[in-house]
Amino acid sequence: MTAEQVARAAREASNMLQTITSAQKSAVLRRIKQVLAERREQIVEANREDKEAAKKEVEAGNLSSSLFNRLDISGKGGEKYSTLLQGVDDVDRIADPIGQVTLARKLDQELDLYRVVCPVGVCLVIFEARPEVVVNIACLAIKSGNAAILKGGKEATRTNKALAEAIQYAIATTEAQEGQTKFPEKAVQVVSTRDEISGLLDMDRYVDLVIPRGSKSLVQYIQNNTRIPVLGHADGICSTYLDESADVKKAVHTVVDAKTSYPAACNSTETLLVHKSVVDTVFVEVARALLKAGVRLHADDRCLQAIDGAGIIKGEGEALASLVSKATDDDFGHEYTDMDLAIRVVDTMDEAIDHINALGSKHTDAIITEDRKRAEWFMRRVDAAGVYWNASTRFADGFRYGFGTEIGVSTNKTHARGPAGLEGLTIYKYYLFGNGQATGDYGVGNGKRGYMHKDVPLDGDVRNKFVI
Repeated sequence: MTAEQVARAAREASNMLQTITSAQKSAVLRRIKQVLAERREQIVEANREDKEAAKKEVEAGNLSSSLFNRLDISGKGGEKYSTLLQGVDDVDRIADPIGQVTLARKLDQELDLYRVVCPVGVCLVIFEARPEVVVNIACLAIKSGNAAILKGGKEATRTNKALAEAIQYAIATTEAQEGQTKFPEKAVQVVSTRDEISGLLDMDRYVDLVIPRGSKSLVQYIQNNTRIPVLGHADGICSTYLDESADVKKAVHTVVDAKTSYPAACNSTETLLVHKSVVDTVFVEVARALLKAGVRLHADDRCLQAIDGAGIIKGEGEALASLVSKATDDDFGHEYTDMDLAIRVVDTMDEAIDHINALGSKHTDAIITEDRKRAEWFMRRVDAAGVYWNASTRFADGFRYGFGTEIGVSTNKTHARGPAGLEGLTIYKYYLFGNGQATGDYGVGNGKRGYMHKDVPLDGDVRNKFVI
């Protein structure tokens, strides 16, 4: 199929999805989980083959280690695959948002206005590695009544193909009840070539939203080569700030997690800012824990002096000493996606905030402090999709937010921001129910009427008025 044929088929599927019921969506999701569970060994084997091929590319210098780390679909003891299956259930349990009323207003007698949640339409999702994205996006698209076109990276070709075949088989083998529209098989499509992507980025007639998930270069390429709205983020430059009243135990626990639990993730902390009053106390304990975990510290002069003064490296040998280096300007505002951390001392909290707003990526930033007022000041002033108090930046995730799964993380200031789950694939339309009224009936003067503009409470009956 050509790019235009794929896009047109997705648009046709999107139109059909408008009349698919919540019960049908749930039946398809349950079937997808069943087929994914039945084909687990086959999919894991495909993933093993992808990883073997990718490892050779890493050794040849053609693939980054961070991208390779994102390729695994099984996880330790199969935990990641089990989480993937659980994510399907989690999406199924979320209340169907389509048809829900978010505003009801009586403009006049027999002139009623409703703002109603509806699907975006056709979503093109382009991603690198992370083959679980195939399942995540497919399930969210199904739940929200959208058609999805998916393009994964060549490093996960076998895994993506196995997952896509499982999902498409599940859709095709879900029976419709009498009187129901058959669930469209083209609701989820997977394309495999780069040429198809170039063509699809021109299909603004059919495609409503592009969601890139991957490297900065991938996101920027898409942003610069399409007229279609793009939801996503180019960088994940997250910062954690140790304030003057930071608790040492909380600081160590949150910062080590934020840096080491998954360094390749976009919500991993890349910069640590330290208030000058805690450099020789809280910071040295954090530094000690980070070095013990194998993190490479790119520190400014004051931090280096604190590390040296605390004797952290003395007696530990060259291996530990090699993990500490003097930071350069390029270290700040840099996304490592690895076991590296840029560290800088600041004289005031406002200096930390200015640093974050200037060099951060508006993704997620955290403050560690025991002072609530200072925490709230930080959270108001930092311009980011997520601002945290005494918590790891790694919480910036749709699954952890209870969204079931996520379509990605958006730093846009549009309809979706931060970890975007189901709501990121929805928009709204206005329903107006009248009885022959015209705008000329309203105004000032003889025979004219004024508007009532009376809001109607969104009780259960009103909120779910158009849910099918």
